[in-house]
Amino acid sequence: MYRGKTISVVVPAYNEEELIIPTLESVPDYVDSIFVINDGSTDSTREKVENFIKGDDRFHLHNKANGGVGSAIKAGYLLSMESEQDITVVMAGDNQMDPQHLPALLDPIVDDRADYSKGNRLYDQGSAQGMSRWRFFGNNLLSLLTKISSGLWHINDPQNGYTAISNHVFQVMHPSEIFGWYGYCNDMLTRMSMYGFRVVDVDIPARYGEEKSKIKYPVYMYRVSRLLALDFVMRISYKQRKKNVLLFAALLMLSTIISYLGVIVMLNSSIIYPDLRQTLLAISFSTSLTLSILAAFYFFLLTAGAVLLKDRKLRN
Repeated sequence: MYRGKTISVVVPAYNEEELIIPTLESVPDYVDSIFVINDGSTDSTREKVENFIKGDDRFHLHNKANGGVGSAIKAGYLLSMESEQDITVVMAGDNQMDPQHLPALLDPIVDDRADYSKGNRLYDQGSAQGMSRWRFFGNNLLSLLTKISSGLWHINDPQNGYTAISNHVFQVMHPSEIFGWYGYCNDMLTRMSMYGFRVVDVDIPARYGEEKSKIKYPVYMYRVSRLLALDFVMRISYKQRKKNVLLFAALLMLSTIISYLGVIVMLNSSIIYPDLRQTLLAISFSTSLTLSILAAFYFFLLTAGAVLLKDRKLRN
């Protein structure tokens, strides 16, 4: 227990036979439950975890078919939610996440300043030390795209998987909604914003050692970029539906109809001078056309976003 709150740690692991034990050994004593999610490892990860956790009731091993790191974290969130813990932390099985920084992630949630806190390795040059130039550039690019998708302009380093979440979030957002591949962290941020939860960045320096990245970057960039575009549409649609959409839509359509009627009236009017009539006609036509395009695009966003939200819930 940490400051009166029960804490669980989710450890997603796929072929981490070399680093999984140092990771588990580093989990602080104040953590109440540790859920190791073996995501279909083909090496000796499962056997090593089974031998390590014998006799320690805090550790729980969950074996599943390989589905990606996002699916492993979803499984861990579900287990933590079912065990009625207060806060869930994600610490990857590659020993990249330094436990000495864990209180910095927990404090904003315990102090009720945030619902979701995440590490940020891009705070300054010192925090990003050890990160390759290509990785640094990619993280900054994805930071910009995720800001646009989520609307969280104060957030950086969205790929940082060192996170803590208040389990009361799952009363609104079910874990099954989360994207199941590497882009889960970007999807989480968009959904946190969409549902109105508070997100904070915590300055945590990068920590690299013997781990080896399993990411194929061309495929990764394509899939995450596509995900962010779809998430943007979904968020805008969801936010708009929460507002008085019918009133706004009615006013938009009324303005369009009035503009078209104005065009018809001026075309049949012989009172207005020809030059003035042509000028007003051009203004009315351009206004009605613009409003029509905006109305069509607006309803497209609403419809597409609603379909995406429903489809993602069914698929996940």
